[in-house]
Amino acid sequence: MQDHPEANFLHSWFWGEFQQSIEHRIVRTGFYKDGTLVGVMLFIIEDARRGRYGVVPAGPIIDWNDTKLIAEAFETMRQLAEEYDCVFVRVRPQLLATDKATSKFHEFGFRSAPMHLHAELTWQLDLTQSEDLILSKMRKKTRYEIKQAEKKQISITTTQDPVAIDRFYDIQLQTAQRHGFVPFSKNFLKEQFKVFVASDKAVLFEAYNQKELLAQAYIIFYGAEAAYHYGTSTDAGRNLPGAYALQWAAIKEAKKRGITRYNFWGVTKPDQTKHRFYGVSIFKRGFGGEEVEYLHAQDLVVRKTHYLVNSIVENIRKRVRRV
Repeated sequence: MQDHPEANFLHSWFWGEFQQSIEHRIVRTGFYKDGTLVGVMLFIIEDARRGRYGVVPAGPIIDWNDTKLIAEAFETMRQLAEEYDCVFVRVRPQLLATDKATSKFHEFGFRSAPMHLHAELTWQLDLTQSEDLILSKMRKKTRYEIKQAEKKQISITTTQDPVAIDRFYDIQLQTAQRHGFVPFSKNFLKEQFKVFVASDKAVLFEAYNQKELLAQAYIIFYGAEAAYHYGTSTDAGRNLPGAYALQWAAIKEAKKRGITRYNFWGVTKPDQTKHRFYGVSIFKRGFGGEEVEYLHAQDLVVRKTHYLVNSIVENIRKRVRRV
């Protein structure tokens, strides 16, 4: 259902293939009405020391106005959780954050999760506009840095070779240390890239000053959306506008592919000046666009006692990681 308005790479066939490649069990479910496919759901089984749980990332992809279909999807989640002995099921649907959406989940017994699942507050850019119009709506500094990158002859290269992820991983370690977050493993990044690249749905963009690497952007192209999924920058890249040139190159590539929106992925609120991702959020917002906030992750609890332990652990981690 790639053409569905809510279609996204986290709920794609490819994300399921990637999850299997890193030895996660998955269940794919199709929902039908009169023999016609009307919805899909990717259910991922995660084994953790605090208890096994199910994940439905950025889905299910269904008509959220169809109460009968919603009930069927939620009941399927519960049945799968019981079948695979899950403590709970965590869902971050591709639904805008509204009181109505929250109520819809709570009516079926869900509760707000102690932690997020995937980016909820995102920054997105309408790509149906012309390049000139997009440039005109950027922050003045962003537009200036893009022009400076051209003047300084910063070059942008692209690759779909999974070997390049080794380099990406090494720089990610530096970026993680600088910004204080836990990096993804090399295997996680590489297997994911392999799966999406095999269908020409991922590209690694790299910015260079002559032969010196400045920054990288891992972009996934799926359905109507291009997603800036991961990024890195070197120490040299902090003093040159390579990251600006990267984003502009990715935006132009997305437009060439006929994609209608560019998702810069997660951002912080403008007043969260002490958040560790405040700086990168300012950078993303500079390209123009608008906030799109999705419903906070919701948990369907199956085993209450085990879930209580899990909640305590996650709340502690939330405070430690400042997220």
